[in-house]
Amino acid sequence: MPPFEKHIEISESNQTAISVLAIACPEISIQKLKLAMQYGAVWLSPSDKSSQNKTQRIRRAKKTLQEGDKLHLYFDESILFSPISPAKLISDEGQYSVWNKPCGMFSQGTKWGDHNSIARWVELFGLEKNKIEKRATFLVHRLDRATSGLIMVSHSKKATRLLAHLFESRQVEKKYQAFVKGEFPEKLVLKEITGSIDNKPALSIVLSSVYDIEFSQSLLTIQIKTGRKHQIRKHLATIGFPIIGDRLYGKSNKLELPDLRLQSRYLFFTCPITKSERTYNLASLLWKR
Repeated sequence: MPPFEKHIEISESNQTAISVLAIACPEISIQKLKLAMQYGAVWLSPSDKSSQNKTQRIRRAKKTLQEGDKLHLYFDESILFSPISPAKLISDEGQYSVWNKPCGMFSQGTKWGDHNSIARWVELFGLEKNKIEKRATFLVHRLDRATSGLIMVSHSKKATRLLAHLFESRQVEKKYQAFVKGEFPEKLVLKEITGSIDNKPALSIVLSSVYDIEFSQSLLTIQIKTGRKHQIRKHLATIGFPIIGDRLYGKSNKLELPDLRLQSRYLFFTCPITKSERTYNLASLLWKR
C-alpha cells in the first residue's frame, strides 16, 4: 500500500477516534489503525479554537471527538511497521538515561510517526526490554538519523530543562569518531575547522588520526564546540575528507558501506542534579572494508 494521508472533519459529536478511522479507511485493519495511533501517526485539530488547544498527536483509540474536530492520519507502512534496530542502554541514572542509538533511528518524530525516534522508542520498548519501570521520556539533544552513538533522554520535565541547558550552553564535552578514505594529513590534526553552517558559526577540531594502510582509511577523533546540523559531515567534506558512507556530502556508491561511519563516542559533563562529574564512553568503531 503506498503512503497516504487522510484528513477527516467530524460531523457528529461523541464518536470515538478509532470508529471514525475505521469508517474512513476500511482497507486498513483495526489492529493496524490502533498501532498507527500508538506509534504517533494520528493527529487531532480540536474545534475549540478559543482555548490553547492545538493540533497534536492522539494515541487513545477510544478518544471521544466533537463536531468540528479534524482528524489527520499519516499512514506509511514502511515507517510504521518496518523493523527498528534497538538502542542499547549504557546507563540508567534515574532522572535520565544514556543510550547507544543505532544508525537509522530518529532523534525526533515526524507527522508520520514517532515510535522510531529515540525518546518514544525508549518509552515504548527500551525500558521494558531492560527491566526498568515505566517512566515518561523526553528528548534532551539530537543526533542525525544516520549517526550512531551516545544520546541522552530524560525522565522528568525538570531534568529535561536542566540537561538541555547544559547542551545549549556548551557545557557538555562531546567527541565523535569517523572513518574517512585515505590518509588524513597530519597538518590538519588539531587545526580548527570553522566554516559557517546555515549562516551560523561552527567549530570542529580533529583531535587525532590513525591511518591503516591495509584498509586505506583513517580513523578520526573529532570534538565539536558547536552543534550545527550535519556539522561534522559538512566540515570534513569541505576539507576533502567526506565520511565513509555519507551519501549526502560524500561520493558514496553501491559498493560503499550502507551505514554512515560516524559515531558519537564520548560525553562528559557535570550532572546538574547530583553535581557529580559524569563520563560516558563507547568502544572504538571497528575497521571495515
